[in-house]
Amino acid sequence: MGFATFGGGCFWSVESLFRQQQGVLDVTCGYMGGCVPNPSYEEVCSDRTAHAEVVQVRFNPAVISYEELLNVFWNIHDPTTPNRQGGDFGTQYRSIIFYHTPQQELSARKIMQRLEEERRFPAPITTHLCPVQPFYPAEEYHQRYFEKNPDKAVCRTQ
Repeated sequence: MGFATFGGGCFWSVESLFRQQQGVLDVTCGYMGGCVPNPSYEEVCSDRTAHAEVVQVRFNPAVISYEELLNVFWNIHDPTTPNRQGGDFGTQYRSIIFYHTPQQELSARKIMQRLEEERRFPAPITTHLCPVQPFYPAEEYHQRYFEKNPDKAVCRTQ
């Protein structure tokens, strides 16, 4: 079993899209990269804790590789808009990859460099790449948000 942690804007849509991938065992919305232990959603949204909204993906590497998860990540958000995804803005919405192993760091750097060389995006990639930090699961109402609220359209256009 492997773990991967990504921030690509509103964690509701990121969670939903990763859940659809074969080999993904679980996805948990949460917060990482800040200076306040066990922050609340309100604290993170205040833009004063330095946390990013992230998803922690538990996956079966025999079914889906970390590199395949990175490809999903690059395709589900705009990695060129600092601290913003669609109508959501603030540092909590930054594009960020938290690597769990040196191999994950190497893979992320390699793919990011290739994407820049290919000019895959119309502007430079602003995605942060950082070692994994303490993960704080988001409040229960954030988990599986679209499953619990199928009529909500928030974040669906990312």
